[in-house]
Amino acid sequence: MKNRSCVGVVIIAGICLFAGFGSWARTQTHSPDASAVQKETIMMNHASGTFEVKLTPQASDDKAGDATLGRMTIDKQYHGDLEGTGKGQMLTAGTPVKGSAVYVAIEKVSGTLHGRSGTFVLQHSGTMNRGTPHLSITVVPDSGTDQLVGLAGKMDIIVTDGKHSYKFDYTLAETH
Repeated sequence: MKNRSCVGVVIIAGICLFAGFGSWARTQTHSPDASAVQKETIMMNHASGTFEVKLTPQASDDKAGDATLGRMTIDKQYHGDLEGTGKGQMLTAGTPVKGSAVYVAIEKVSGTLHGRSGTFVLQHSGTMNRGTPHLSITVVPDSGTDQLVGLAGKMDIIVTDGKHSYKFDYTLAETH
């Protein structure tokens, strides 16, 4: 029974990760630092493409083996306007109520976004409330490096016929 519950948590986490649910404002406001020496222009950008993902369940640190909690690693390959890889970790929790679960994850993305290279970190938060999903994926503030310094935004995951894609609305300061 314990293994069966773990499988349920993994399945629910997978649904939360891949269902492409949730909606949020498509705009992000960003105020340039008043002390900046150079003038910055902030423009909303849109990126889209596909990705492949592999979730690998990890052993529990809990010696009692609480089957409602799970942990997984995330490995992604992004294609399209974002070319690169994503590596992360996910924590999940299931409940006795069918269709209710939660996951949180942190994912470090390394690659090129519209020709600009660097890394950034995504924070995932997914909730399933009796079958009604909500997902939020946000760039962690000040996590952009190299040509992606100043990156801010939100990502949406879409799953159609088993294929995964993303829509990424972001801002990136361009100095003049």
